[in-house]
Amino acid sequence: MPGQARAGVHFVEPLIFERGAPGRSGASVPPLDVPAADPRALFGDRFRDAPAALPEVSEPEAFRHYVRLSQANFSIDSNMYPLGSCTMKYNPKVDEHVARLPGFGKLHPYAPERMIQGALELMYRLERGLAEVCGLDRVTLQPAAGAQGELTGLMMIRAWHQAQGRSPKKVLVPETAHGTNPASCALNGLEAVAFPAGADGVVSADALAPLVDDGVAAIMLTNPNTVGLFERELPRIAQMLHDKGALVYGDGANLNALMGRTRPGDLGIDVMQFNLHKTFTTPHGGGGPGCGPVGYKKTLAPFAPTPTVERRDDGSYHLDFARPDSVGRLRSFYGNFGMMVRAYAYLREMGAQGLRAATDLAVLNANYLRAVLGETWHVPFDQVCMHEVILSDRNLKDTGVTTMDVAKRLCDYGFHPPTVYFPLVVRGAMLIEPTETETKETLDEFAAAMEAIRREAHEEPETVKTAPHLSALRRLDETRAARSPVLRWRPATEQSPAR
Repeated sequence: MPGQARAGVHFVEPLIFERGAPGRSGASVPPLDVPAADPRALFGDRFRDAPAALPEVSEPEAFRHYVRLSQANFSIDSNMYPLGSCTMKYNPKVDEHVARLPGFGKLHPYAPERMIQGALELMYRLERGLAEVCGLDRVTLQPAAGAQGELTGLMMIRAWHQAQGRSPKKVLVPETAHGTNPASCALNGLEAVAFPAGADGVVSADALAPLVDDGVAAIMLTNPNTVGLFERELPRIAQMLHDKGALVYGDGANLNALMGRTRPGDLGIDVMQFNLHKTFTTPHGGGGPGCGPVGYKKTLAPFAPTPTVERRDDGSYHLDFARPDSVGRLRSFYGNFGMMVRAYAYLREMGAQGLRAATDLAVLNANYLRAVLGETWHVPFDQVCMHEVILSDRNLKDTGVTTMDVAKRLCDYGFHPPTVYFPLVVRGAMLIEPTETETKETLDEFAAAMEAIRREAHEEPETVKTAPHLSALRRLDETRAARSPVLRWRPATEQSPAR
């Protein structure tokens, strides 16, 4: 049972290569009814001298193995996934159904425009829906991820400055920003200038003022920021930047706390990326196709990636490549279309009232956890938060239990750990985002698990320090796993101790 340590249990699921027996098979192959061919005549020295050491297994063995692997995997369909900042929202199944409609799912990206009018119309409508949500004039759907969206937005900012004969290099980035912001600056040949937020967790316009000069190209602000707080001085900060001829980049990763309630463009944002996987319920993670659209004010329109989807007077749609000042093409084709279909289905299903309700519930859920967990856990910024709340391990210092230990122990209670040790401005951080779809009952279960772990840390700390106890593998050496990954199967006698 969760909460009862099984320190002696260490069960490792046998790999498929360790199953089976010689001669066992899950297939029946008919006799050869064509003349036999000599493989060596076809492949020469590339042909094996002996068969590959592949497992010989029955059909039930193979299926059971892969079903067990799928059951060991954690997903948003199995339980709460409270990754702060990453926003692991539930993926509605209606969106998956729509994305698999033959007219969308089997569409060839090189099909001529006359045959893809429905797809172009969806892209056109999605762009305008996203623009309305964020309060900007246009949106490019091309970037394949939020990080590439950041890169795109800064490319457009740089091109805008160059068109005016200017080449400022500095980009102001607060310490409460997302970690990819400095990398996006570097890839654009810009200098990320870090500065601290105020003691209350938000950027102070007065403290920022001395940094705003003619050498500043832009500021990058995440709103709400990565400690879960709303940047309430954003309009004043934006005006300061605009007065100096600089622009404001808004990191839209946390839009799930704003949509329907306020619009970044109305607060002074000039350009921002969306993370469709965070806010608009497209699949997240796993290295699959993503989508990081970028919204922008009309002043930046000439520099947007090419092509754009335009509507003719007769109601038909076409791709416009004739954009001489464009920053160019960001990726092959026109973006990851399947993600666009899912996001459009979500927008149409939710409508304006639904998006606002999602924001309200996301913020309510985070503040509920802040109030409940704040009774015993340390809350660095104990004030009304947005869609995520941050805790720390400060109250556990006398036990020797760390944030990482808490994260591992949560696995035994059936919960995916929250984001840990981020943002860096909070030591021992745990960034928790429940999202809007989690019920009060689930939140209470999560809070109960956190309280149980806190008690264990004080009463039996070794149970927490040696967690997880109920997973197929115990705690791994994460540094070695990252630097020296085992990428192929080896017999048990050759297994690396990091396995």
